[in-house]
Amino acid sequence: MDAYELPFWERLLLQLLGIVIAVVLRVTDLLLLLPRPRLVKPYMGLWWQRVLRTPYSARRTFEMARVLQSTGQSFRELMYGETPLVTALWFLRKAGVRRGSRVVDLGAGRGRVLLAARWWGAEAHGVELIADHVARVAPWLQPAGITLTVGDMTREPLGDATHIFCNWVAFSPETKARLVAHLRTCAPGTRIITVTRPIQAEGFTGHACHWMLFTWGFEKVWLQEYRPGPNDRAEQGSA
Repeated sequence: MDAYELPFWERLLLQLLGIVIAVVLRVTDLLLLLPRPRLVKPYMGLWWQRVLRTPYSARRTFEMARVLQSTGQSFRELMYGETPLVTALWFLRKAGVRRGSRVVDLGAGRGRVLLAARWWGAEAHGVELIADHVARVAPWLQPAGITLTVGDMTREPLGDATHIFCNWVAFSPETKARLVAHLRTCAPGTRIITVTRPIQAEGFTGHACHWMLFTWGFEKVWLQEYRPGPNDRAEQGSA
């Protein structure tokens, strides 16, 4: 038996637990959307598209190979669990999202964080690498006032964002370094939300964290602000 392979009954138990968590969170999502009926149809559309076809299982397609080559990322960096709506609502509230805010999700996936942003009345924009996924999902999100575009998160314009969400833990050190350099183009005071670990680099302050539920279990969610230091200003001035 492989050192990392679980016995059959343990694997079965984990799979059953995952199913139970998924069902509970799906019901919770729908109950939370009842006060915002405009968001119910986009949510159901996202779920239906997931049933029809998920791009994250197509590892060897031409589209996936092209995307990974163009961004320098690995397939593992695109594979992480979902963010439940209740969790997204909670951490966006903690981060101060409200009407007048603009939330940008870097690696928006199935768009639940974007729906949560709209639930609070904020503008919501997501960027995703896989063009086929965006083509199928974006039309469902558009009636709710959500935009989802194809792009590389390390090149997405961030100057008008008030809040940025990214699943930091899934990224390689190389991707993190590129993303940190890009996040320095944000306006001072932009709030950044990451999962599991904070951004440990000059100019990213705050480091407040909260334990929150995801589809794979409980994780820390970190809330930070971008406050450029003297070195950041010097680099931006010489750019």
